[in-house]
Amino acid sequence: MRVGVVILPDQRWADGGWRWKRAEELGFAHAWTYDHIGWRSLSQGPWFGAMPTLTAAAAATSTIRLGTMVASPNFRHPVPFARDVLALDDVAGGRLSLGLGAGTQVGDATVLGEGGPSPRVRLQRFEEFVTLLDTLLTNDTVTSAGRHFSALDAPMGPGCVQEPRVPFVVAATGPRGMRLAARKGDGWVTTGDPNRGEIGMDAVEGSASVRAQMDRLRAACDAEDRDPVTIERYALTGLTLSSGLGSAEEFRETVGRYEGIGVDELIVHWPRASDWFVGDLDHFESVVSSVL
Repeated sequence: MRVGVVILPDQRWADGGWRWKRAEELGFAHAWTYDHIGWRSLSQGPWFGAMPTLTAAAAATSTIRLGTMVASPNFRHPVPFARDVLALDDVAGGRLSLGLGAGTQVGDATVLGEGGPSPRVRLQRFEEFVTLLDTLLTNDTVTSAGRHFSALDAPMGPGCVQEPRVPFVVAATGPRGMRLAARKGDGWVTTGDPNRGEIGMDAVEGSASVRAQMDRLRAACDAEDRDPVTIERYALTGLTLSSGLGSAEEFRETVGRYEGIGVDELIVHWPRASDWFVGDLDHFESVVSSVL
């Protein structure tokens, strides 16, 4: 079991950039940030772009993997995004992973002045986004005509540092999304039962929910003729799933529960002073240091 951390892009680099190096020093295997124009009650800021933040983090660290959790087609087009991915993977020396999700029907989905797409259209856009992004990152030049996204002689040299491309970690809970994860994902990530409220599931209930989802993921892999062992399984805590950071004993039990059902990667959130993911930094460091 490897443990990662989400660091929100909620501070100026001069104030909060140290968190990425500290995450590496604490022994986290990977560090992520949200890829949104704004996020929930924090949307009025401060809030910074994910790709520049991750580029600065790549320059400040040397071993920890970095990634988006998650990027979506709500405000991104695969062609310019692929260019940013190539550059970031290069700066990071092949330490980049891409968390990819369909996004929601509000927030980023409407900020460009368009109405939020229906769930059906949102999933269609997501499938097309992931498929074209995969094609862009594995070819020198791409022409593709799609319903939602197209490319015309898009140059993609020199390609990713990682071969054949940076890993995709696909967020999915429904059958169609899981089929996409089985086709294109190097990993799959869940925040737990989407029908439950926020921070409603402790390690026992949460791991049971994720295990049921993993059964559906295995079925999706079977349908796509994919060995389910070849897809990494991530659980993102702090939204629906409790992180167990109340004490070292609780966190150790949480890690053990998810490891026991076959989760490969558990992700927690860096503590904030207020609002979302509130916590004391000294306590956080003490708990994670005792377990990592």
